[in-house]
Amino acid sequence: MAVGRGSWVGALGGLAKACHPGPTVAVTALVTALAVAAGRDVTDSVLVAAAILTGQLSVGWCNDAVDAGRDIAAGRAEKPIVGGQVGVRTVYVSAFSALVVCVPLSFACGLLAGAVHLIAVAGAWAYNLRLKSTLFSWTPYVVGFGSLPVFVVTGLPGRPWPAWWVVVAAAALGLGAHLANVLPDIGQDVAVGVRGWPQRLGASRVRALIPVPLLAASALLVFAPPGPPGAVAWAGLAAVTAFGLAGTALGGLSPKIPFAAAIACAAVDVGLLLASGTGVGA
Repeated sequence: MAVGRGSWVGALGGLAKACHPGPTVAVTALVTALAVAAGRDVTDSVLVAAAILTGQLSVGWCNDAVDAGRDIAAGRAEKPIVGGQVGVRTVYVSAFSALVVCVPLSFACGLLAGAVHLIAVAGAWAYNLRLKSTLFSWTPYVVGFGSLPVFVVTGLPGRPWPAWWVVVAAAALGLGAHLANVLPDIGQDVAVGVRGWPQRLGASRVRALIPVPLLAASALLVFAPPGPPGAVAWAGLAAVTAFGLAGTALGGLSPKIPFAAAIACAAVDVGLLLASGTGVGA
């Protein structure tokens, strides 16, 4: 039997696309790896993954639901709501449902940790609802990413605190992620009146700026821990430099390349934490 576009199968496919699956999976995987590096056991790491996943799903669906009108005006047929794969009401209901589930999952990771994570999720919702069109569009990304190591570590016994350089490095990654995430849509955003910080800078300046916070984050992870950097740290810094510069150089071919490069840089930085075993919980 043929499955129509309006069927539940089509709606599930539309929801899968509307949740921004790339960033959702990447952030969930990276934070889960950070939880393992921090010393959380299997059960706690699964809880961290579930809390992050539901939070990211809620944010992704909220983003597409809120932007539906602008996406229709811009003719963005690749968006599942615009393409008719799923209705805006369904996406809104899914966003709020994921948010509701995220609350107990976050607190299951620890009361303080849960509060930190939910503040980050609230900031991401504020971005979707208002801040993305303001000069402070970068704030939820910096606060959200910077809070992730705090969320992971404060749920450990004794509520330890991550080293300052881990938090600052994560915040810098958030700034780079914001720039890279917005770059592909700057032209369409400006056309429909979205005037966040990257849109005001312009595509060429954003493309050139993306590597700066990513390299700063990596430099902190290499040089801030006690002791001289090892071979793995130098290799990681070289890899991030290569990814960052490649993202800038190839950004003219496709604006999605810098975002992919930013995710690669974040993955290398998590690898540096895993290899060093310092900083988290320090």
